[in-house]
Amino acid sequence: MIKEIRSKYPQPSVRELLSYATSIEKVDAVYDQYIQHADKHLFAFVKDKKVIGCIGVEINVNHCEIKHIAVSPEERGKGIASKMIKFLFEKYNLTTIIAETDREAVQFYRKIGFTVTSLGEKYPGVERFFCEFTTN
Repeated sequence: MIKEIRSKYPQPSVRELLSYATSIEKVDAVYDQYIQHADKHLFAFVKDKKVIGCIGVEINVNHCEIKHIAVSPEERGKGIASKMIKFLFEKYNLTTIIAETDREAVQFYRKIGFTVTSLGEKYPGVERFFCEFTTN
């Protein structure tokens, strides 16, 4: 089950998941952005009453940017992240989803059909990638 997170404070499991997608020092500020802005949404993937995945997005009409996506280490490789992305396409009738990622996650996006373009070394020693999936 996927549900939107709207509570004022993050559950410990959500805090941990967000720390995988950002840094533990930034979790509270990132979480606040989802709670305070109407165009930003944070969703939880719940299995057996436990939050095992989350996806944070910014929606603009029928376009979406994935800001954060994470799955519990023990649940990775089971299609949870792709189910969350599919959920967004259906819920918001999206035509485009974009994301920026690092080398570690780029294969995931390629595997589920995103086109991937290198942005080069955006930070010293760190190559970043632009990923896009369009339904048209």
